[in-house]
Amino acid sequence: MKEDLRRIRGIANYQFGREAGMVLFPDNVSIDYSRNTGRIRHIYAGEELLAAFRPNDGLFTLTIAGAKRLISGLGDFDYTVVVNDDVSEFVGQGRNVFAKHVVDACEKIRPGDEVIVVDSGRNVLAVGKAVMIRKEMLAFKRGVAVKVRRGRETDR
Repeated sequence: MKEDLRRIRGIANYQFGREAGMVLFPDNVSIDYSRNTGRIRHIYAGEELLAAFRPNDGLFTLTIAGAKRLISGLGDFDYTVVVNDDVSEFVGQGRNVFAKHVVDACEKIRPGDEVIVVDSGRNVLAVGKAVMIRKEMLAFKRGVAVKVRRGRETDR
């Protein structure tokens, strides 16, 4: 368990930046393993799912609870996309983020990265996968910028 906790923190640091592992996965997390392979599948804090491990690329997918931990624990979390407040309700319901609604995004974001979608008040709306880089999100008026996996309304 101790070795696995060190491993998942290292992966989180690689994926989301320094200190993300400690913020996302405190000492009291529980790890759920696959019955077939024995590999790490899900990480929980109590009854709350924080992240799922993707075996195809060895990275995490976040839940809303995990995203809130990262946003509140790290002052300036790099992998965020800020959307117009007018669409925050729709994005919170799990709808995709279109480029025309993006107000700002982090420079580090590349297509395929796990990102957190927030409103102007840095409230977590959704988590998903970036489809564009920052420059494209801000320049384009058409197209999906983030494929949303979980919205705050749907992640219960």
